[in-house]
Amino acid sequence: MTGDESTLGGYVAVHARPPAFEGVDGQPYSVDVGVDETGDPAAPVGAYLFFVRWGNQAVTGHLETEFLVRGVSEDAVREAIGRMPLLTVKATLDAVIRRGSGCGG
Repeated sequence: MTGDESTLGGYVAVHARPPAFEGVDGQPYSVDVGVDETGDPAAPVGAYLFFVRWGNQAVTGHLETEFLVRGVSEDAVREAIGRMPLLTVKATLDAVIRRGSGCGG
């Protein structure tokens, strides 16, 4: 992964930790990449964003997106989602919050 800290993967590579954001709900979140099987033989692996909500130095919940990237291998989808600009990650977090989607209320 490149050292371009304006992307998700680049930020992690430069800072050795996940980026954190304040969501549109005023709560603090950090983000990680989740990878799972898609059930699609043409693109069997998918990557999504997993947002952890923090409060009082403890996890208070989480939100996650649908698959944002699909591909043939875990390495390929991690590389692709790692190129996502942090501004897009933040916009995605805010969209998930507004929709009230995700898990772990």
